[in-house]
Amino acid sequence: MAAVIELQDLVVNLGPRTILNHLSGALQGRCIGLLGPNGSGKSTLINTLLGFYPPTSGTARIFGQDVRGDIQQLRGLIGYMPESDAFIADMSGIRFVRYMAEISGLPPAEAMERAHEAFFYVGLGEARYRKVGTYSLGMKQLVKLAQALAHGPRLLLLDEPTNGLDPEARTRMLNLVREIRDAGGVNILISSHLLHDIEECCDEVLILKDGRIAALSNLEEERKANLKFLELEISEENGFVEAVTGLGCECARFSGGRLKVVMPETIEVRELYRLASEHTVQIRRMNYRRDSLEDIFLRAMEGSSETRSAVNGGL
Repeated sequence: MAAVIELQDLVVNLGPRTILNHLSGALQGRCIGLLGPNGSGKSTLINTLLGFYPPTSGTARIFGQDVRGDIQQLRGLIGYMPESDAFIADMSGIRFVRYMAEISGLPPAEAMERAHEAFFYVGLGEARYRKVGTYSLGMKQLVKLAQALAHGPRLLLLDEPTNGLDPEARTRMLNLVREIRDAGGVNILISSHLLHDIEECCDEVLILKDGRIAALSNLEEERKANLKFLELEISEENGFVEAVTGLGCECARFSGGRLKVVMPETIEVRELYRLASEHTVQIRRMNYRRDSLEDIFLRAMEGSSETRSAVNGGL
């Protein structure tokens, strides 16, 4: 089966500058996160997938269809929610979404029917006859999602879908994204600066840095890779830490009886309970530590102090 998105030695130059530099990889996830610092090439990659920027060399494919081929047919597969607003303020919401569905290839009657369905799906059915210019920021974001969905795409490209939203509207948007993901039939690519949004929704992540792929990760596989990394809370030490170290484990002590333990592959968790019993130590809490998306992102950006500052500042 064809990958959702396949990048094959993709190079994109804008003028004299190389923006995307030999990207290769296959994206298979139901919901794919696109991350990277400013200037990493995220917007250029989205515009290339939409057919706005032709590849300088190499190519990209969406469900096996080459972006250098029939661009109208390709755009029929894609629903695009842009970061910036692109509304006609005096146009009613329903007319705007119908218009966008017609541009995507639907005949007028079907476009109108789908527009109504899309408005009710995103929860704006009662506001569909109001002028778009009167909508709040949260409503405008939902209208952008509605127009991206109306023509029945197989791939949704969402560029900063929670940008500027208050916590309630942001939660509503993320719930809709997860609902679309879980319903099946539509794959999603989300570009965002908010790691939490990507972690909430995505099962795969593509991280760009300086126009190159810094990481392409299946998030579940990444998280499961640390099953031997444990966080413990114990009642007292009584030589327990030294005994655990004697097994070949790496231990780090913290206040309140907290420990972080990295176990070799040959050591099982039951060995820790055996040592706790021998040293009359109570293990009050034990958790597997799973890599967060921030861990994965920082590893991909390793060596970049600017990026670490950006992440700590809310990237």
